Amino acid sequence: MKSLIVLNLKTYTQTLERSLLFTDIASEVVAETGVRIIVCPPAIYLKEATERFGDIFAQHVDAESPGAFTGSIPVDALKIIKVKGSLVNHSEKKLRPDKIRATVQALHSHGLESLACAASTKEAAEIAAFEPTYIAVEPPELIGSGVSVSNAKPEIVSETVKEIKKINSKITVLCGAGVSNAEDVRKALELGSEGVLLASAFVKAEDPKKFLSGLAAVF
Repeated sequence: MKSLIVLNLKTYTQTLERSLLFTDIASEVVAETGVRIIVCPPAIYLKEATERFGDIFAQHVDAESPGAFTGSIPVDALKIIKVKGSLVNHSEKKLRPDKIRATVQALHSHGLESLACAASTKEAAEIAAFEPTYIAVEPPELIGSGVSVSNAKPEIVSETVKEIKKINSKITVLCGAGVSNAEDVRKALELGSEGVLLASAFVKAEDPKKFLSGLAAVF
């Protein structure tokens, strides 16, 4: 079975204070369990994070090549500091379809992975045509709610898996939004998901390592 946990640290107060600690925790849990864990810290911590852990993704990247693009984060910059990939089209950083395609292509042309987020089965199917490495279905109304999509709307997970695999069986399908405990992960896997994407439940956990170890134990 494929196993993947993606931790989007976002920019919570805890994240700004403890990003590198969270990165070290992920590294320890990977060593102890063998489960692949990807950590997505804020841009200001990317370089330091890559120096202590091998599976670091950006939370966002731009499709533009190096040049006169003030404020952009080109894929070339991620490559230089050995970031492995990036989230694309998160619900808090939405992109037009043409930008999703261009960003995925830019990442892949540099040998980096792409994790595209989709708010619905329909959007996931559209994004599948762009051939990202991963697609995570995340109904935006459940993000940060503490109510997992795998329990609240299980049909979205199972239908998304089915539709994506019809289009491209090589794309790894994840689910996110409200993933809060090991049972949520177990249910997601039963529905066909190959991993989970989560944020606040890990960042705000009283004991982040114990929490993450509990999720990893499900795989």
